[in-house]
Amino acid sequence: MLHVILYQPEIPPNTGNIIRLCANTGASLHLVGPLGFQLDDSRLKRAGLDYRDMTRVQPYADWPEFLSQHPAMQLWAFSTRASKPYDQARFRNGDGLLFGPETRGLPGSILDGCGSARCLRLPMVEHSRSLNLSNTVAVGLYEAWRQLGFDVRI
Repeated sequence: MLHVILYQPEIPPNTGNIIRLCANTGASLHLVGPLGFQLDDSRLKRAGLDYRDMTRVQPYADWPEFLSQHPAMQLWAFSTRASKPYDQARFRNGDGLLFGPETRGLPGSILDGCGSARCLRLPMVEHSRSLNLSNTVAVGLYEAWRQLGFDVRI
């Protein structure tokens, strides 16, 4: 199984879309707080439709709590500040794909903790700032799942 980790997500519809994405790919979703919304937010529910019950969604108070519960998880951090293209990563079953908040991205301390070899970037045309969070998660998650042979049993 692959793991999607959202660090301090801010926009409920993005998280709702990602809940739906995780349900359709068999990935689990980890939400690291503080969140920019309540988990019962109507916009989150509307975007996630009825998929919340079809995936594992685990909230955490903060980054240290997440790390303490998953000390061995291999993390891949997605950032516009990374230089390694996402398709050069070699994903394994059980890996975590880490994404930052919509307005700030991942803090430097978390990127440093992952190491530059595990920080990935999606290519964009020059002068572009960033993609929508749910789109970035979809690209990264489908690449990881593709490398695992789209195996639904993992």
